[in-house]
Amino acid sequence: MENNTSQEHVHVLIIGSGPAGYTAAIYAARANLKPVLYQGIQPGGQLTITTEVENYPGYPEGIQGPEMMVDFEKQASRMGADIRYGMATAVDFSSQPYKVTIDEEKTITADAIIIATGASAKWLGLPSEQRLNGSGVSACAVCDGFFFRGKEAAIVGAGDTAAEEAIYLSKICSNVHMLVRRHEMRASKIMQDRVLKTTNIMVYWNTETVEVLGENKVDGVRIRNTESGEEKDIPVSAFFVAIGHQPNSDIFKGKLDMDEQGYIKTIPGSSRTSVEGVFACGDVQDKIYRQAVTAAGSGCIAALDAERYLSAKEHQ
Repeated sequence: MENNTSQEHVHVLIIGSGPAGYTAAIYAARANLKPVLYQGIQPGGQLTITTEVENYPGYPEGIQGPEMMVDFEKQASRMGADIRYGMATAVDFSSQPYKVTIDEEKTITADAIIIATGASAKWLGLPSEQRLNGSGVSACAVCDGFFFRGKEAAIVGAGDTAAEEAIYLSKICSNVHMLVRRHEMRASKIMQDRVLKTTNIMVYWNTETVEVLGENKVDGVRIRNTESGEEKDIPVSAFFVAIGHQPNSDIFKGKLDMDEQGYIKTIPGSSRTSVEGVFACGDVQDKIYRQAVTAAGSGCIAALDAERYLSAKEHQ
């Protein structure tokens, strides 16, 4: 039963519930750290908006993203993790034990904190894009490109990630239509050169997306040239959005060291942050790989780091 008094002390608090948070909970619970996990605004994280997951080891037939997150949650619960609904809305790391406010009303104090709040893909904000999300619209070419082998795909973006994903798709899809908003890319020179040398990538400059076409699946994309105003439809089976991710780290701003994009900095080879006893794992600190399996691995690292930290503290 959840303790609803306005203040409660826990040994290990885990904030977030994707592969990183749940894996941290499994390891922390097995180490008898009695973790309490708050699931946040999107229990299960980004995988709950992913349909088929085929690249996570141990699922030879593949698995639906939401179903996989239910499995993770069940396993963490079975190990003894206390999993709760609720969202961390403020933190105070100025003195130990650290304080975290849940839903703006309840204060949790904790001996160690594991942050696994993840990241959110940036979207264009089109109604058709949201409607067809998971039905041909995706923010991860590495995750979902495989389903469109031999078909035409469009990708929107102009940075290194968009360039990398366009090249990745070019090896799977018959043609890749890369939609670039300005007259140039932000990607590094070497990545731009690779894109421009790939014969089945067509780059559309000064181009914005008007609408993703299709009823129950993507049939095409309507684009507009920002200089001429001319619109045209391109028939595609998939539409990938690669305009960046936003780490869910706002409540930690000014409390932890971050990079300029807001990703929490961890000490290389560990999950340790700039504050002793606060650990970060998963996409909130990883802007490079962003896969379910790497997030799970970093959740394991965070739980082991927290266990060692608490053990050393007890023996001081």
